[in-house]
Amino acid sequence: MTDTERTAIEDTQTWLMQAVVGLNLCPFAKAVVVKDRVRYRVCTSAEPADLLAMLRDELQHLAEADPQQLDTTLLIAPHALPDFLDFNDFLGDCDAVLQDLALDGVLQVADFHPRYQFGGVPEDDISNFTNRTPYPTLHLLRESSIDKAVAAYPDASLIFERNIEVLNTLGHEGWQALGVRARVAR
Repeated sequence: MTDTERTAIEDTQTWLMQAVVGLNLCPFAKAVVVKDRVRYRVCTSAEPADLLAMLRDELQHLAEADPQQLDTTLLIAPHALPDFLDFNDFLGDCDAVLQDLALDGVLQVADFHPRYQFGGVPEDDISNFTNRTPYPTLHLLRESSIDKAVAAYPDASLIFERNIEVLNTLGHEGWQALGVRARVAR
């Protein structure tokens, strides 16, 4: 493992533990983290085509893996797609790969980015931080795991609203205190 890969994984694990699990932004995440069912992969290339090729490989790997051993993958891209709009456009290519592999409905790809911005929301709005990570990141998930988690969690549809409340209470200073930092160049 290279220094770049190690740093990207460590930074992502800090985000996962401090923000996602620590703030309970995703109430389903803690179980897979505690059971060590998260795979961390790093694409060191700056080329979107290389990230897409790695996504294809990782989707196939996750689809073939035993869910009791591997439930989800975080594909981290420290050098690719630093611009959020470019990253957002790239997500269409990700969907096409899912379709091409006939994994649509089996797996899904969630997206996170250091400059994530919801439509119609100012760039510095704290709500954007629900989807901000140190690096552009693709989260590969099993649809069956999502279905089980949602069925077991009361009012799953209210998670996003709760997250906004948590982040509004935390504020920008509180977020900074978590130690989660954007690691891509502006």
